[in-house]
Amino acid sequence: MTTTPPIKSAELTPNNQLTVAQRVEAGKALRQVVSRSAHREWHPRDRPDPIEILNVSNQGRIPELIPIRYDRMLQSTFAFLRGSAIITAADLATTPTTGIHVQACGDCHLLNFGGFATPERNLIFDLNDFDETLSAPWEWDVKRLVTSIIVAGKDIRLTDKDCYDAAEAAVRAYRLSIEEYGQMGTLAVWYARLDANVLVEHAPDEETRQYWQQMASKAFTRTRSQTFVQMTEEVNGQRRFIDQPPLLYHLPLQEQYLEEVRVLFEQYRDTLQSDRQFLLDRYRLVDVAMKVVGVGSVGTHCSVALLLSNDNDPLLLQFKEARPSVLEPYAGKSSYSHNGQRIVNGQRLIQAASDIFLGWTSNSRGQDFYFRQLKDMKTSMKLKGMSARGLEDYAEICGCALARAHARSGDSVVISSYLGKSDTFDSAVADFAVTYAHQVEQDHQALVAAVKSGRVVASSG
Repeated sequence: MTTTPPIKSAELTPNNQLTVAQRVEAGKALRQVVSRSAHREWHPRDRPDPIEILNVSNQGRIPELIPIRYDRMLQSTFAFLRGSAIITAADLATTPTTGIHVQACGDCHLLNFGGFATPERNLIFDLNDFDETLSAPWEWDVKRLVTSIIVAGKDIRLTDKDCYDAAEAAVRAYRLSIEEYGQMGTLAVWYARLDANVLVEHAPDEETRQYWQQMASKAFTRTRSQTFVQMTEEVNGQRRFIDQPPLLYHLPLQEQYLEEVRVLFEQYRDTLQSDRQFLLDRYRLVDVAMKVVGVGSVGTHCSVALLLSNDNDPLLLQFKEARPSVLEPYAGKSSYSHNGQRIVNGQRLIQAASDIFLGWTSNSRGQDFYFRQLKDMKTSMKLKGMSARGLEDYAEICGCALARAHARSGDSVVISSYLGKSDTFDSAVADFAVTYAHQVEQDHQALVAAVKSGRVVASSG
């Protein structure tokens, strides 16, 4: 099917001087354009071959790393979902939308949320991956998140009912939270954040309270100093990354690559605020190595850089290749011509607080990159061993965090008015997720078959 006729988001912004009452009416009117129950629909007609989509997405990736990407996607249906945002984007583009755009995450699933420290060293919970961020329909993030809950729940062998309850809880939390943000002042929405201490204090039961306490304690032990000790060694009086091929390694022409990165750093520095440029200037580049990360990013150019100050205080940065968002063919091109800038500015718009070293640049071959700190007080959910109650609680928090992100860039009044106070939308999206999760399972099995037939090669390296 085709998407429903969109209502231009520009028509629903405060720039056009619409009153709150007018925005409420606009949201209710959208139900006549696309009913809330219509979000239940998933009808795959003339759907492209998912394996061919994955193969096309490998263009421009490092060839010897592509088998690792496929190997990681083979591990489970949830791992496949993580690595196939490009397939989900194509599928979601065929589903009904209200036409309201937000700054979408673009790859919204359970493991792209987590705890991390703000520049003030306070722990918050938020979205933490923005490679695919773009202005796009808000429904796409919601549906991918809720599908990931169903798929993840099945992977850890929860019952169908438990998976459904968790999925519906996430949508309900999103709906209630977006309503709350719609009633807040503009600056109040901008300053809002999910503080880890608040999550602990307001946990609904002891199991959830202990989970959030553990997440907080893990984050505060995962400092840059700890990562520095784990990832580096001293060789001939010089600190350098410990080679762990094929996942972390120095290139054969290491000195040449190091000089190329020095040039990148000079250009990257110019994208930082002046006070952060001053801070970065206190460090010198010591070493750089290639690093394989994630699932969907495997094969793209990703490296880690080690910097030391005069008193040998370490700074670890990661720079990742920034490719066009998977949403672009369906939501339109970014207003930024540089994909690193798209990611950085999208992250700053979505997150309650962002890394002070976020920046972007390009190399001499025209590849775009963005920079950020590596593993500095960050923690994420562990699926293995999670109970049904634990998944439901976590799903609710993710729904709240997603609503906060969308409220910053979208019109929460219109979205909330469209959703209303009933559970119509909640159950519709949960039903969609059940059906689409089955589609993901079929696509995963198609990859398994493709590997067995030799159509694609998978290897752990």
